[in-house]
Amino acid sequence: MIDFIVLTALALGFYVFSRLMLKEPLIPWGAKKKRVSKQGTSKSKGKASKGKKGKKSVGDEDEPDPFEELFSDMEEIVKKMIRFENDRFVMIAEVDPVNYFLLSPEEQEAIDRTFETWLATLHYPVQIYLQNRYVDLSDPIEKMRDIMLGQDDLPINAIEYGQSMIEDLTRWQELTPRYETKRYLAVSYQVNVKEINADSKDELEEKILQKAYNELSRRVSAAANALRKARIGVHRLDNDGIGELLYFAFNRKKAIKNRYKDIARNEMLALYTTADQDERHIELVKEMIDRDGEEKEQQAG
Repeated sequence: MIDFIVLTALALGFYVFSRLMLKEPLIPWGAKKKRVSKQGTSKSKGKASKGKKGKKSVGDEDEPDPFEELFSDMEEIVKKMIRFENDRFVMIAEVDPVNYFLLSPEEQEAIDRTFETWLATLHYPVQIYLQNRYVDLSDPIEKMRDIMLGQDDLPINAIEYGQSMIEDLTRWQELTPRYETKRYLAVSYQVNVKEINADSKDELEEKILQKAYNELSRRVSAAANALRKARIGVHRLDNDGIGELLYFAFNRKKAIKNRYKDIARNEMLALYTTADQDERHIELVKEMIDRDGEEKEQQAG
């Protein structure tokens, strides 16, 4: 009798343990608990989300913003700086690369140490900008042609060889476009207008430009002095250099045929043409420019 009771208790304990492990009710005829696994939930959600996406038409997709929107807050290029809204200025410097992998391990270590030291001294924003441009051999080809035609004592074989080489270079540039990478440092500075005392609006504008120019020039000079030890040259861009940089950014494929140098040479960047104009025409153009400036100020205000 005692053995029967012990066996019954063991059987009952095993039954309770198995029902708890299986998450089933202790009473067989009771309502079963719904077993919802995390995997099933995630799958159902995924199907629901896919169903919603499937109903979305192609026309409802957001179009990417045009490239010009990146410079929507840019105001002007002045004193070798790019001026943005809220008196933020950016000065850009071109960086000459160094043949890092052609140097010895000791020289590479010295370059790394110098570059890391310069980065550790930065307490202001500095951006590294890489721009890929099509290789333009127009200027070297033109120089070769001028030199070859300017020599009177060249033999016929040399002239023929020079002409064939110029033709091959021109054909190579047209058939196989290749790229070169330009490296730039962009240093920015935010001018706090509240710290500047001025008696007039013109004086305030002049002091804002001067303060931004002095601070950014100091930062670029500090970068040039620090990176010179690593054989890296840093050259500040002037107004034309910044304009050329932006021109290649917006006209990457057209920059070879419509070269920036030709545009500047043809005076297409000038505010006024150098042709003879009467005083009335000049005054009308000035009034139009002033009117556009006032409208921009009203929209900004």
